[in-house]
Amino acid sequence: MNDFSRDVTSLALPKGVRISENLSHEDDLRQVFGQVMKAYGFDGYLVMFVPGKDTRLLSETVVMTNWSKKFLRSYDAACMLSGSPVIEHLRRSTVPFTYNARLDNRERDDGKNDVAVELFEREGLVRGVYIPVHDIHGTRGAVGFGGTRELVSSKEMTELTFLSGYLFGRLCEIGGKRGRKGAPLSRREIECLHWAAAGKTTTEMARILELSEYTVNHYLSRATRKLDSVNRVQTIAKALRAGLIN
Repeated sequence: MNDFSRDVTSLALPKGVRISENLSHEDDLRQVFGQVMKAYGFDGYLVMFVPGKDTRLLSETVVMTNWSKKFLRSYDAACMLSGSPVIEHLRRSTVPFTYNARLDNRERDDGKNDVAVELFEREGLVRGVYIPVHDIHGTRGAVGFGGTRELVSSKEMTELTFLSGYLFGRLCEIGGKRGRKGAPLSRREIECLHWAAAGKTTTEMARILELSEYTVNHYLSRATRKLDSVNRVQTIAKALRAGLIN
């Protein structure tokens, strides 16, 4: 396995930006992803777990992003995930690739080509790259950078792949330490699990708890890590067996 940490802190980004050696909190990673995005001329970034076939909402897979909440709500409301050629590509391949919203969405077989193109063009994410990544436990994710700039060069793709792999690994490591097995669930985590067990969607839970959908997903993700589960269904089952929710 590659040791990304050995050289990444000395890697200079375009415009002389350097990666900080102190990446111990999620906010540190959020700042660095933003630096990388800007240094390479992109307008948006997305860090996500690769969704399974039964996942219907993009918001449930997002770990970190600067995409607008309005865009994500619109995307999920239009049920765009299941027919996404980008998501299908991420499920099948571990090779970084470029995307073009207008060209790639021609491959959709759900008749939502125009809707998808309109959403991405309105958000200013018309082209970019997606980089499959994984952590030391084999958890599959992806880092995407998008905007209006021209396609990246092979050198830029190599650099972005290196950086994305390292940063995703650090993000998973931080999350693992924060949500290690055996750590107690917070009140909010238990509340979110309670409503998830009752069959509520993320949108419904956000409305009930007066939280953002991002925050609800954050609490559920932390609960999943703490209970050493692989998905939300298993997390709910473990919480029920442990008497944490009823």
